[in-house]
Amino acid sequence: MLEALIKAFKAKNNVSARIKARHSLFWNSPDVEVVKDAIMHANDPIEHWKDCINWQRKLSNKYNAREFAKMHGCRVAELYWKGRDVEAIDFDSLPPEFVIRPTFGHSCNMVFLMKNGVNLLDKRAYSREDLVIFLKKAVTGNKRLEFLIEEFVRNENGEYGIPNDYKFLMFNGEIASIVLINRLGAKEGYQDFYDENWSKMDELTVIYPNEGYREPPACLNEMIDAARRLSKAYGIFVRIDFYATDKGAVFGEFTPTPSGGNGFTPYGDELLTYYWDTYCNGLV
Repeated sequence: MLEALIKAFKAKNNVSARIKARHSLFWNSPDVEVVKDAIMHANDPIEHWKDCINWQRKLSNKYNAREFAKMHGCRVAELYWKGRDVEAIDFDSLPPEFVIRPTFGHSCNMVFLMKNGVNLLDKRAYSREDLVIFLKKAVTGNKRLEFLIEEFVRNENGEYGIPNDYKFLMFNGEIASIVLINRLGAKEGYQDFYDENWSKMDELTVIYPNEGYREPPACLNEMIDAARRLSKAYGIFVRIDFYATDKGAVFGEFTPTPSGGNGFTPYGDELLTYYWDTYCNGLV
């Protein structure tokens, strides 16, 4: 009986449960509309960023996240366009390769990695008119949604393709794991887990199958420094994504509730719960 109670208690307090509780706290709060409407800039004083409870919610807006990263000395992709009036997009001013992504969203939803008229994520061709129709429908259905059109960053070999994701699981400056996602499409890919010394780790999640050891990126140390810096500024558990490019490490986004708290292995749950208790004890 005692063992069953202990097991039940741990299940309610592991990282999966904490992430789910955080999601509810973050997005069911009375001030959620105000937070979602907040547009921040890199030159805003830090007090302005932190002027509400659980201020980290502001960084779920991908534009705000870019600005916060710039504020802390991190490289971001060049921004070509931002807004809701998608019919005003000047496609003639864009290079053949560009990225479209929403200010709010998760995974690859509503993301276009455009190369010569083809979205590399779904391998489909999109005309300018196709893109405008899609984006207009999205913003019409969500009064807060904007879209960003950004530089399509090249990999370290100077090539355009679906970039590998380097996802840092961070706890107030401490690295629990680096998840390397070799993405093949919107919902396809491989994953492997490494520590900060690039030694292989056991699986923390079962989102994608393992691929096997891959060499570290040339900009790994730059990524680690940037991840620590941003994590310290963020203050609580967060996943921070980077890309390895021919310009060095490029910041991607913050994810405060990775996979909604789902998909963790027993080892992943145990490890991340330990890091949370050790480095973010008592924090949301």
